[in-house]
Amino acid sequence: MTFLFNKNSLILRRRQLRSKMTNAELLLWSELKNKKVQGYRFKRQFSIDSFVVDFYCPKLKLVIEVDGSIHLKKEEIKYDDYRQNKLEALGLKVLRFTNIEVINNLEIVLERIKESLFSPPYEGGDVREDRRGYL
Repeated sequence: MTFLFNKNSLILRRRQLRSKMTNAELLLWSELKNKKVQGYRFKRQFSIDSFVVDFYCPKLKLVIEVDGSIHLKKEEIKYDDYRQNKLEALGLKVLRFTNIEVINNLEIVLERIKESLFSPPYEGGDVREDRRGYL
């Protein structure tokens, strides 16, 4: 079996990303850390396969991504779709929020996360319309 989680080759990248978290990521992390969400442990800047995800709950196999405006560019949309498909093929559930959503609607974002804790992973459909957690 291939080693998929927190590969040693991505240690420096994970550290770099943790030291340069966006304001939205820091805000959401303050609400996810220390098992504040239903007692589940989340990790930040966690690597899965060749990707580094913003937040990950191993017990629930839940990935949470916080996207800045760069993710609205055509090339980024294509890459995000590819990345999300790869993560979901591993049996992971992926939730996406924008920086603006996290900053302006943190309570709603947290509600969406709580609602998703026990729902099954997404299966099929268009990433832009269905899988993004955009409010």
